[in-house]
Amino acid sequence: MVEILILYYSRYGSTTEMANMIARGVEEVPGAAAKLRTVPEVSPVCEATADSIPATGHPYASLEDLQNCDGLALGSPTHFGNMAAPLKYFLDSTSGLWFSGALTGKPAGVFTSTSSMHGGHESTLITMLLPLLHHGMVMVGIPSKERALMETTSGGTPYGPSFHTGRDKEMSAEEKQLCRVFGTRLANVALALKNAGIR
Repeated sequence: MVEILILYYSRYGSTTEMANMIARGVEEVPGAAAKLRTVPEVSPVCEATADSIPATGHPYASLEDLQNCDGLALGSPTHFGNMAAPLKYFLDSTSGLWFSGALTGKPAGVFTSTSSMHGGHESTLITMLLPLLHHGMVMVGIPSKERALMETTSGGTPYGPSFHTGRDKEMSAEEKQLCRVFGTRLANVALALKNAGIR
């Protein structure tokens, strides 16, 4: 059995919708389970976060969630071509895991939502990959042979799923498919690495 941690930040719900769709893809794989976690808001005036228990939605992530997972899907809305501050704040707290090598060799991938077609979804995905590479994780994207990647007229990239929310706020069939394919691929890679004794 492998557990895929889907760790994300969402302000208006679009990234949450993607996280739920990725979880569906993970759980299509026999022997794989999805664990959904979010991160709290960060104060704009100091390094104080929101309450320790969210009022609604998925629980807040802990460093133990990261340490114990077999794979990671990391998601954020696009903020000026980069990940949102609350997710960056959480990642900045993972130095201890980096020192111990706790994430080394685990598969990981990224996903994002953006309100405009040219809002920087690809650059956001790339910048989200950087801390994961520092942790020694194995990057998982979406192969260009995936049919929905060639047919999408909104979100979706080889770097990971994306959701263009600015049209009608509904995910397209291709965006949903790419989220599920990404979740399935991440779960299969995690199983393969675990079965090979690499993790």
